[in-house]
Amino acid sequence: MLDLEVVPERSLGNEQWEFTLGMPLAQAVAILQKHCRIIKNVQVLYSEQSPLSHDLILNLTQDGIKLLFDAFNQRLKVIEVYDLTKVKLKYCGVHFNSQAIAPTIEQIDQSFGATHPGVYNSAEQLFHLNFRGLSFSFQLDSWTEAPKYEPNFAHGLASLQIPHGATVKRMYIYSGNSLQDTKAPGMPLSCFLGNVYAESVDVLRDGTGPSGLRLRLLAAGCGPGLLADAKMRVFERSVYFGDSCQDVLSMLGSPHKVFYKSEDKMKIHSPSPHKQVPSKCNDYFFNYFTLGVDILFDANTHKVKKFVLHTNYPGHYNFNIYHRCEFKIPLAIKKENADGQTETCTTYSKPRRPSSKYGLEMTEVSGVATNILPVLPLCIRTGPAVLHVYLAGCTPGDSSPLPHLPPGSGALSPLVIQIGRRF
Repeated sequence: MLDLEVVPERSLGNEQWEFTLGMPLAQAVAILQKHCRIIKNVQVLYSEQSPLSHDLILNLTQDGIKLLFDAFNQRLKVIEVYDLTKVKLKYCGVHFNSQAIAPTIEQIDQSFGATHPGVYNSAEQLFHLNFRGLSFSFQLDSWTEAPKYEPNFAHGLASLQIPHGATVKRMYIYSGNSLQDTKAPGMPLSCFLGNVYAESVDVLRDGTGPSGLRLRLLAAGCGPGLLADAKMRVFERSVYFGDSCQDVLSMLGSPHKVFYKSEDKMKIHSPSPHKQVPSKCNDYFFNYFTLGVDILFDANTHKVKKFVLHTNYPGHYNFNIYHRCEFKIPLAIKKENADGQTETCTTYSKPRRPSSKYGLEMTEVSGVATNILPVLPLCIRTGPAVLHVYLAGCTPGDSSPLPHLPPGSGALSPLVIQIGRRF
């Protein structure tokens, strides 16, 4: 049985590990993987139809704990203990829940004090006692009537007209004063662990198409003093097509991994008559997992030729390898009998409502290839670049007719964005 320390508005953990509010999903999963012999039977819960409408949940079924991550930024928003019989809990080093100590209303009063009366929810038959960043829910289904108390009564929970022995059913740790209005806080400094994270990524364009990326980066920096003096550092870096390996290393630092391509599946699109001749060397990627970005280098010139931006959607085969990249891509849109305009594609963009015989509105976009979930493929050629929209349901190259997508269907957000001069 886990023995954990409760820190209101901050964390739940012990001396070996800690789940901290604002922690990225990948770090929480890494803790579970490292301690898999102690923490077992973990479920990953998410919505396949609308992944942005519901929180992403890690359910520790053996320990009665749920970790709720914000659907957008994928940082820890709420820690819920829904079965207190499976875990030991303490506050300031003193247990208030264990096999020998029941988490009764009197015990909570003794451990945390009573600064104001709680709130009774008659529909759920639960009595909620709220502190800043911490809430307890007491089950009242055995009561013959709802609790009665004066709102201004402030002489301790034991003085309220609540039956003795009522025990906690659920406990919540969150940021702020209200569980209903809580949001995932920013990433705490203790979670950086020497890594650099991307707050946002903007795709830069010139007259010919995409020219590179501008990254707004976050790091935990500190001066010559102790770690207690550490503070958040925010800075910007730009990487362009044609930059050398040395340029990228000086801008972004060393990658987490270097991956060499075994074959180039895009040779079929090359105008070279020697495209079928195997090359003596292979292109390679710099993988920046915490930025959610891959950078492809040409094997001969060792210069940047492509960027890959990952959105880390649940269900994707690369899920939890990369952190979500919060990108913005300005797209030059051309419509028939209309002037061109610029729109922005983001991590959460959806396909337009279908207006053409292909089931999607035909647009001209130069230099961007997108993989979108779910339904069918669409290829738009504009000069030197190709826009590929792969919608799950059939494979690229399938010549079957494209049916119309129903208005408002599903959450069709991009999974992987590939940006290059030519494909």
